[in-house]
Amino acid sequence: MIKENLKKVQERIEAACQRSGRKTSDVTLIAVSKTKPEEDIMALYETGQRDFGENYIQELRKKHDGLPKDIRWHMIGHLQRNKVKYIAEYVSLIHSVDSLLLAQTIEKEAVKHDRVIPILIEVNVAREESKFGVSIEDAPKLADQIADLPHVRVEGFMTSAPFVEDPEEDRPFFRSLRQLSVDMNSKNYNNVNVNVLSMGMTNDFEVAVEEGSTMVRVGTAIFGERNYKN
Repeated sequence: MIKENLKKVQERIEAACQRSGRKTSDVTLIAVSKTKPEEDIMALYETGQRDFGENYIQELRKKHDGLPKDIRWHMIGHLQRNKVKYIAEYVSLIHSVDSLLLAQTIEKEAVKHDRVIPILIEVNVAREESKFGVSIEDAPKLADQIADLPHVRVEGFMTSAPFVEDPEEDRPFFRSLRQLSVDMNSKNYNNVNVNVLSMGMTNDFEVAVEEGSTMVRVGTAIFGERNYKN
């Protein structure tokens, strides 16, 4: 069932790309595996899926230790500064950087492992009080500040749009973040090249793809509903 769900999501992404004149290869599907067992991840791994997203450090560490080393792990949840050290050695992309202090901590941990850690700046486009992220107005300044850190590389932006019945209602938020990326690239910010837009989840990823998303974070549509008691 999980493999069939993955295929259906891939087909929906492909259709959204066709509608918007994009190549399917321009969009990376991140299978959000939080609370899901390792055997579910391996079922998708066997089909060629390599990008997986986790929200919690402890869970990410356990899965990283027990699963194939060519999996690309994405930290998509809120990241506390004192937890960065646990994932700095191997994380492929941190989607949720929302302060210079957090970026500076990532810099310190990256130095220890002699690597450059790619990150996205989390932008709260809809200004929801329940969510993390900087305002769309403050995002360029933060990107410019982080660009001075030699072991942290700003790849782009991430946002989580409001959960709504009609995903069309989220289109303006995705469009705004896409426009921000265009504006920043045209102004040649110091050491910042916005290539990645991580936006779109189970409820709205097709609209996000139509508006320029390069990474969609899909969990429920692939793995089914989550049991947070586990």
